[in-house]
Amino acid sequence: MIELPESLVLAEQLNKTVSGKKIVSVETEHAEHKFAWYEGDPQKYDEKMAGQVIGRCTGIGSMVEMEVGEYSFVAGDGTNIRYYDAGEKLPERYQTRIVFEDGSSLLYTVQMYGSMFLIIPQKYENPYYLAAKQKPMPGTEVFDYPYFCTLAQGLSKGTSAKAFLATEQRIPGLGNGVLQDILLESGIHPKRKILTLSDEDFMRLYDTTVRLLTEMKNAGGRNTEKTLFGEAGGYETKLSRKNIGYCPHCGGPITKMAYLGGTVYFCSTCQPLD
Repeated sequence: MIELPESLVLAEQLNKTVSGKKIVSVETEHAEHKFAWYEGDPQKYDEKMAGQVIGRCTGIGSMVEMEVGEYSFVAGDGTNIRYYDAGEKLPERYQTRIVFEDGSSLLYTVQMYGSMFLIIPQKYENPYYLAAKQKPMPGTEVFDYPYFCTLAQGLSKGTSAKAFLATEQRIPGLGNGVLQDILLESGIHPKRKILTLSDEDFMRLYDTTVRLLTEMKNAGGRNTEKTLFGEAGGYETKLSRKNIGYCPHCGGPITKMAYLGGTVYFCSTCQPLD
């Protein structure tokens, strides 16, 4: 699933690859998928997008936004984006295809669920989109430690570390995937109550969040995800489905469990609950 590092990487690749290209046609709903979501009537996307030139592409949270004239075409976190040169064989199943004047294509394919919205940005009031556009991004000057501290204001006593980082759009684009390594490197259990952290723990959590998200982005995304060209990202995840055997720090066993709507991995030694 696309999270913040991948959305930034994809946006950079799109800017280098398709920005400035003219759209000749758009095909939507190529393969049926009940959890592929569009904004408005997808059958009208072609008449709205054909003839337009791709503008700037931006990673916002777990979304990738592409300027198309007065519109934006926005892909959500469950949607894969792939670039294909003219004449390159395309897969049989995909949801949306954008074809350019030079014969190249962008394909959007939904995994379990995903969105492909054609919107007018100034008129679109989806709260997830607005949060991703408006909230400070880790690694920027605005996302400093005082701002990070404000995110913990008003939390209930039962709010866990996972809930703090990866829910309520506090940090758009920080999801269950990137969460695992952040908590491991911070030495914090996913279920640890965030208000029980010392000032030193909380500062370490901030520093680790910014550092690892930057590392993931600079490495081309995580190795559990794919780039615009179908290649795995260069950041080697420490805790993910790819490596759930033993802790890279102490060598102890890694625990895998379902928690808050997703799977978490942790080392009970390096990440004590209390």
